[in-house]
Amino acid sequence: MSAPRELGIGLVSLGWMGRLHASSYQRLPSRFPELGIRPRLVVAADPIQENQQAAVEQFGFEKAVASIEEVLADPEVEAVSICSPNFLHRDFAVAAARAGKPFWIEKPMGVSAAQSREIHDAAAAANDGAGVATAVGFNYRHAPAIAHLRALVAEGRLGWITNVRCWLNADYASSPDGALIWRYDREKAGSGVIGDLLSHGADLVQHVTGQRLTEVTAVSDVFITERPIALSAGVGHGGIEVGEERGRVGNEDWVAALARLDGGAHATLESSRVARGHRSDYALEVFGTEGSARWSFTRMNEFEVMLGEGGTEHGYTTVLAGPGHGDYARFQPGPGIPMSFDDLKTIEAASFLSDVVHGTQLAPNAADGLSAAEICDSIVRSAASRSWEAVPQGRAISACTAAWSEG
Repeated sequence: MSAPRELGIGLVSLGWMGRLHASSYQRLPSRFPELGIRPRLVVAADPIQENQQAAVEQFGFEKAVASIEEVLADPEVEAVSICSPNFLHRDFAVAAARAGKPFWIEKPMGVSAAQSREIHDAAAAANDGAGVATAVGFNYRHAPAIAHLRALVAEGRLGWITNVRCWLNADYASSPDGALIWRYDREKAGSGVIGDLLSHGADLVQHVTGQRLTEVTAVSDVFITERPIALSAGVGHGGIEVGEERGRVGNEDWVAALARLDGGAHATLESSRVARGHRSDYALEVFGTEGSARWSFTRMNEFEVMLGEGGTEHGYTTVLAGPGHGDYARFQPGPGIPMSFDDLKTIEAASFLSDVVHGTQLAPNAADGLSAAEICDSIVRSAASRSWEAVPQGRAISACTAAWSEG
């Protein structure tokens, strides 16, 4: 066997997601040995000194710097993870593309469809039109159960798909005393929970059904209109000091939408960041003329299915994910042993680096990120106009495979 291909990695912003990208690269060789890729953590950029120290001492980067410019100028960096706050995505991704560096970026890709289009177009135009490989953090599509649901639809085992339900409800913002950070600023974070969570739902519906959302009608609201102003930075949603002064929340807490798909199906989507009692209630249900299937992230390692197939009994069968479902066998030997959220990001890292090194098309990419952004912007317009809004269909979503084991 030949020696693994070493690939230099640069990472921007070492918050929660940046740390998860770093650890995903570290796990990749043991979970995807046939790729023949060994990520080398060359440099991480973060303006906070404590994060720079963690990058080297905790996550094994060879060095840490303060700016993305230093990452992109490093000739040993061959691929970049962009895990910064949303309002920096456009500038950082366009700079990476212009430097000829493939990039893995978290969603929402930009704070608007216009910014997402700039990112998409810059990636396509890079390297004199040859483009650079991209990946977008739609991690829930990598769950083995989701891979199997997608296969059920593609094989026609659910019949003609009539309607889909998808919701992503969380309570990370349910306290009115939670800090007013960049996530609640429309200019810095975009459309609140719509871009933050509903973008995942839009991607899941299109990925599993193979149909495009073409038209939406929606309603949204802000339930917590003021929050205390943040006095410090944190990692993820917590560990942030606040003062007595409060400021206005500028983007959406909750949204519900109806959608039409180009294959004739219909969809309902809902997201909330203030749903008390729901830590991360993310779910998908797919209904067809011959059966239905459903999955919930709260029980990520199982799914329910009802197949007609000539039977007379109705009701769901609960199936534990196991070998044969997506990439499950790479992480656990048999059904009943859970995979984790972190494992989904390892699959995403492997997809991205395979696309970089081997020219595959496995990862959800900038075309998928732009498609989700167009849907989110259409939902925002519909909530304002109180009418149906068309979703722009200018670019095709990627044709990536459901999972390594099925593609």
